[in-house]
Amino acid sequence: MLDDTDRRILRQYQATPEAPFAELAERCGVTATTLARRIERMREAGIVRGVRGVIDWSALGYSVEVSLRVTLDKSAPRSFEEFLEAAREVPEVLEIQTFLGQVDVRMSIIARDLAHYQSLYREKLLALPHMTDLEALMHVARLKSDETLPL
Repeated sequence: MLDDTDRRILRQYQATPEAPFAELAERCGVTATTLARRIERMREAGIVRGVRGVIDWSALGYSVEVSLRVTLDKSAPRSFEEFLEAAREVPEVLEIQTFLGQVDVRMSIIARDLAHYQSLYREKLLALPHMTDLEALMHVARLKSDETLPL
C-alpha cells in the first residue's frame, strides 16, 4: 500500500502542509512532480483527506472549554439521530463523539467565559432532546494535543 517514500512524504506534509511542493519535494528526496503525483494518489485513496487551517480559539477570546458526557433516552426510537442533529447546530460545540456503554455521547464545548458558558448551558445545551443525564467536566489544562501520526 504505502512505501517508504510515501511515508516520508506524509511525515513532511503533515509537519508543514503549507510549505511549497518544491520545498517538500527536496526534503523528501523526490521531484516536485513525483511529490504532487503521490499526494494526489493518496488523496484519491482517501489517505490524505485535505489540508485545513487550525485556529487557536483561545486567541479569539474563548477561554473556557468543557467536556460534556451525555446519557440519552435509549427507549426513544430516534434519540441518537435527533440529539446529534440538534447538537450539530450549536456553534460552540467543537466535537461530538459517540460511545457504547453508560455514557452515549461526549461533546467538547467552548465559551468566551463562565457567564457565556452558563448562558449556553441553560439556553442551548439543556434544550437538546432525549438527554437523561448530563455531566460537565471543566478543562483545566491541555497537556497534549497532537494530530500527527507516527509514520
